[in-house]
Amino acid sequence: MNNMQGKAILGSVIHTPTRDRIEFLKKALLLIDDEGKVIDLIKHGTAYYDEQVTRFKKLNSLSVIPSSQYLIPGFVDLHIHAPQWPQLGKALDVPLEVWLQKYTFPLEAKYEDDNFAMMVYSDLVASLLKTGTTTAVYYGTIHQKANQILTDVCLKLGQRAIVGKVVMDNPEQCPEYYRDLSTQDALDGTAEFINYVKTNSNNTDGRVQVAVTPRFIPSCTDEALHSLGALASENSTYIQTHCSESDWEHNYVIDRCGKSDTEALLSYGLLNRSTILAHANFISENDMDVIKEHGAGIAHCPLSNFFFSDAVFPLRRALEKGLRIGLGTDISGGPSSSIIDTSRNAIIAARALENGVNPNIERTSRGLPDSRVDFCDAFYLATKGGADVLNIPTGSFERGNFFDALLIDTEIESAPISLSDDSDKDIVQKIIMLATRVNIVKTWVSGLTV
Repeated sequence: MNNMQGKAILGSVIHTPTRDRIEFLKKALLLIDDEGKVIDLIKHGTAYYDEQVTRFKKLNSLSVIPSSQYLIPGFVDLHIHAPQWPQLGKALDVPLEVWLQKYTFPLEAKYEDDNFAMMVYSDLVASLLKTGTTTAVYYGTIHQKANQILTDVCLKLGQRAIVGKVVMDNPEQCPEYYRDLSTQDALDGTAEFINYVKTNSNNTDGRVQVAVTPRFIPSCTDEALHSLGALASENSTYIQTHCSESDWEHNYVIDRCGKSDTEALLSYGLLNRSTILAHANFISENDMDVIKEHGAGIAHCPLSNFFFSDAVFPLRRALEKGLRIGLGTDISGGPSSSIIDTSRNAIIAARALENGVNPNIERTSRGLPDSRVDFCDAFYLATKGGADVLNIPTGSFERGNFFDALLIDTEIESAPISLSDDSDKDIVQKIIMLATRVNIVKTWVSGLTV
């Protein structure tokens, strides 16, 4: 069961076409075209089901999934700092601004060394594919060659990716050893990187795309921010940045710009349907309205928010307002590289927001009512929600979507998921809450094994 282009799979299929609906289809027949897109998902018992099963059997193009295995969409990670991979699990006991200046910026500066970049990025992309991340949104560094290496590694290993050259041109907030030489150098570098990705001979299917990437407003001059907005518009690229992540960053922008991150990004031309806003913990109701109006999406990073923001993003409120939201591991601000871990953390964070955690406050006043989300929401955010933010046809097995998929084995000896008299809903919940990297026995991107 390797290359599934032009073939069919028969077995248990689980996906979330909409936030409020999980489809669990037993003995479903999934048809995949020669380009790795879903032709059809046929329920058992449908009039032409048997006919199609017979046809693909005769073609020797039918793969049957064992009863202990389940097919789910590949995960979408909306927020990854690729150069921080060696730092995963370190320096989680300090404030954000200390973490950046003392640990993170010195590490990212090392990517001037091309060999170091190749070593780290090869390991990173391979590892993320093994954890089920079929679509990744990466912050690179300020270094042109290193960003090209990250692009090439994604193309070689087959991961769907969005990559951005980080812009840091503000000498007041960026260390001398790690910032763009000038605003013009930052803009020229971004333009050069856009051209590299778009003209790459190995990227004819557009599997890797570009995101204009001002790290966040504090790291950039006004000139850079305005120019990056124009550059993104001219080249039809994604935009990614941090938004209202911490008390420090949120208040810095208000002091400097006289408005919130959201409103400032809009004024710079950096808020539209192609924008991915990381964190957004401190956005107001008005900010939510502005984000929704302009179609931007949010990368919810529950674990790193605990460590560096001392705040919980109001996920349920944002979902109820109709905002586009997916999940981000925030490597290395979050100490897990797994989106399925992140989905569980999203549930925990929402519960903490609803219940509160201070035992010295009365229970009825301790939390923010009606904040919790469940495993259905988490599964949606990890798959279809993230795909919707990116406006990429993946994240579910609907007709015309890329066959980006994972095969989950619940009977792996080293990590069994005990299933007995469980309902369909119970099985889905157990997979979301218990599955680990070792339960992922197969990963496909566009129908190809990666």
